[in-house]
Amino acid sequence: MNPSIYCLNGPNLNLLGQREPEIYGRATLDDVAEICRAECDRLGFLLEFRQTNHEGVLIDWVQESRGGAALVINAGGYTHTSVALHDALRTLTIPIIEVHLSNPSAREAFRGTNFVAPAASGSISGFGAFGYHIAIQAAAQLCRRVE
Repeated sequence: MNPSIYCLNGPNLNLLGQREPEIYGRATLDDVAEICRAECDRLGFLLEFRQTNHEGVLIDWVQESRGGAALVINAGGYTHTSVALHDALRTLTIPIIEVHLSNPSAREAFRGTNFVAPAASGSISGFGAFGYHIAIQAAAQLCRRVE
């Protein structure tokens, strides 16, 4: 059985394609899922793709990802606010790739706080939906280094 890459998405990402397309682009969350699924298929991984607006659910899924090969996470606004998410990520021993559609560093000052990056293997931001393609490739590459 092929190993799974978990791709977890936080609050408001269910509104992709509708919410501030000038910042986040016109791709929908279904489009992003298809990008991830195609790349996982190509690389020989299964995909667990999920989105929630609830912090506790996201943390539960992070803990569940311990059984996977890697985690790709766009924590949305929780990136800048959730110490609990940071703590959950720190329990993982699998590669963690942080991904953002926009470049948070080029936006509002409050987005300069990041609780995900210190727990991540690497971060990808500013490439829109294509960033997920890159993130899946990075996760797969890091998995192969560990094997």
